[in-house]
Amino acid sequence: MLEIKSATYIKDYQIELLFNNGEKKIVDLKNSLQGQIFLPLKDRAVFQSFKIKFNTIEWDNGADFAPEYLYELST
Repeated sequence: MLEIKSATYIKDYQIELLFNNGEKKIVDLKNSLQGQIFLPLKDRAVFQSFKIKFNTIEWDNGADFAPEYLYELST
């Protein structure tokens, strides 16, 4: 089971993620911010306010992405 151990904002909609398997990857979520819950995240100040909760990143409005999705999307 993949988990996010640390997350660092880089720029725009990019976040550097460290997974529990030891891999460090960069994910660009620009094209993933679709749907009502993700609309506030298009404001970069809001986007940057993520926290690690449980095993992934989450925002104050409850928006989150599965760690597996982040892993597959990242480079």
